[in-house]
Amino acid sequence: VQLQASGGGLVPAGGSLKLSCAASGSISGINAMGWYRQAPGTERKLVADINSGGTITYADSMKGRFTISRDNATNTVYLQMSSLKPEDTAVYYCRYTDYGDDYGMDHWGKGTQVTVSS
Repeated sequence: VQLQASGGGLVPAGGSLKLSCAASGSISGINAMGWYRQAPGTERKLVADINSGGTITYADSMKGRFTISRDNATNTVYLQMSSLKPEDTAVYYCRYTDYGDDYGMDHWGKGTQVTVSS
């Protein structure tokens, strides 16, 4: 499975940004796709994920400002980010987890930089 993320960039505080991540290759019908982020000097942390059935999990600190969605027809997951803050600055990574034949197999995208200026 290959993941191609896009949509990162530089945005002023209070602004919005939408990330996209398209999965290709051997896509299982049962899977989860999500977004994680990693700021310099910190560990990678969950932002949100959504499974193929539509169940969503948000990190508590992301609720209300970030919205995850997916298009199962194109195997694409989106992250709409609003009211961005400088502390949202990080590299955002897309993750795909197989819950079919390759149960538990993870794949990661290369990451896209999001920078929020104050």
